[in-house]
Amino acid sequence: MSRWLVLGGTHFLSREVAAAAVARGHEVVCAARGKSGPVPDGARLVKVDRDEDGGLAPLRGERFDAVVDTAIISYRWVREALAEFGDTAGHWTFVSTMNVYADLSRRGEGVDTPLLEPRYTDPDGPEDFGAYGPIKVASEGAVGEAVGDRALVVRPGLVAGPGDPYDRFGYWPARFARGGRVLVPDALDQPFQMIDVRDLAEWIVASGERGLTGTFDASGPRMTLGTVLEEVAVAVGALDLELVAASPGELGEAEVMPWQGPRSLPLWLPESHHGVVDRDTGPALAAGLRVRPVAETALACLEYERELGTERERQAGLAADEEAALLEKLRFADGNRG
Repeated sequence: MSRWLVLGGTHFLSREVAAAAVARGHEVVCAARGKSGPVPDGARLVKVDRDEDGGLAPLRGERFDAVVDTAIISYRWVREALAEFGDTAGHWTFVSTMNVYADLSRRGEGVDTPLLEPRYTDPDGPEDFGAYGPIKVASEGAVGEAVGDRALVVRPGLVAGPGDPYDRFGYWPARFARGGRVLVPDALDQPFQMIDVRDLAEWIVASGERGLTGTFDASGPRMTLGTVLEEVAVAVGALDLELVAASPGELGEAEVMPWQGPRSLPLWLPESHHGVVDRDTGPALAAGLRVRPVAETALACLEYERELGTERERQAGLAADEEAALLEKLRFADGNRG
């Protein structure tokens, strides 16, 4: 048994990491405010608030064989965690993002692709969307300086699965299960990659156990958006499911957004961002990352969607009335659609 510190442990990926570490027999400490939910059974919560100066003080002086930091968008959080535990931790995992790359239109490339310029100041507010990638670049740099020879830097793309707070992948299982005419983007040949949160967490823990270091783009094999939607439909789709495709131009005119957010069709991306879903993930797969079938993720996401309530206000996707209005508009715009 070894001692693991998960900075977080109550929410999505960090919680799955903590659960995987417990399942593999480790002593797991989760450092979090405890407001997002409980830690997994078998883990211990130490309440901290990383927004406060000295927020990690409740753990000061403790030693850990492995540390996992999933800080989303705070360079200060990363730097302060390294100051507290970097000198003594046996292994350090930092979860970054594929959004660190300077040109997101470049497809099929690896971790040596040029990065954005780093940003060392945290966001000014939730509207400061452009801070995400540059802050992750700065955070990766801090990790490299402090624990470079003991560090694993993981750059995921789309992470899906139960517990997903962003509602992107889960929109499709929930919508296909409802059946009827479903609006989809006419971009089915778009490249696409994803990783189930449980697979990513398992790999992070297994990699920490064997001391894997370096930087990896961590996602599944290359697919297309059409293949993914087809696999979801086969796994959970209602018998009367009918897909109605609208061109990117039509969707843009109707003010339907790509990828995420309200009034969107999730997972659809403009060509300027295809590099986020078409990376060379071969090194991660060769280093032990295992990826379950899309159908398994779809079934788990559908169960989670139903627990939350499929008629809730979503973080991504179209509301039922929005989709119905768009389908009606498209029917009259093109009689061939029926």
